[in-house]
Amino acid sequence: MDWTWFLFRFHGRINRAKLWLSLLVVLCWMVFAAALVAGASRLLGGPTAFSFNLTDIFAVLDPDTFRGLTRADIVPATFHVILTPVFVWVFAAGAIKRLHDRDRSGWWTVPFFVVPGLVNQYAERIPGTVIPAIVGGAGALLSLWAFIELYCLAGDPWTNRFGPNPLPKVRSSERSRQPRPPAPAWNQHKELEFTPHVASPPLGEAAIGSTSPPAK
Repeated sequence: MDWTWFLFRFHGRINRAKLWLSLLVVLCWMVFAAALVAGASRLLGGPTAFSFNLTDIFAVLDPDTFRGLTRADIVPATFHVILTPVFVWVFAAGAIKRLHDRDRSGWWTVPFFVVPGLVNQYAERIPGTVIPAIVGGAGALLSLWAFIELYCLAGDPWTNRFGPNPLPKVRSSERSRQPRPPAPAWNQHKELEFTPHVASPPLGEAAIGSTSPPAK
């Protein structure tokens, strides 16, 4: 498999299993990077707890995130700014190729991921109590729809505008693929020969034929 295309390109199609695999790759990278950053931050006297999240991309773009940072927070914030876009890129590449498998444009990532992410980042800043609840519920519904669409439903079984079906064609069994041997030709010499049956003469003729001539 072409891992460069699989992790970083946006064209083509992937099935559900490949999308789960790309998500697993991203999560493993995030855990590994978080462990390295936490170790480096501990050496510099910073916070020892550190984690990545795909929704951090909206926090990185939010100016309020960087207000009030101390010197000890510089290292974690720097790694967040550098690595979070990389993780989001890989996730978006898998999601868009999976949307193509569902015969949907990559722009569906906007209602499926961008809108819920913005809601999660800014809903608490909306004044009042009813509107934030409505906006939060709409974001949750969009996230649920995205999960069902990408991770649960099968793709198009035929070639669509984004490429052929990524699943291999179902192959028949080896037995069915083997050609059947031709029927043997009729061999006259191997046929059983039957002796023709001679019918016995009628009872009257047998009696006449067996009568001896009269004595003289």
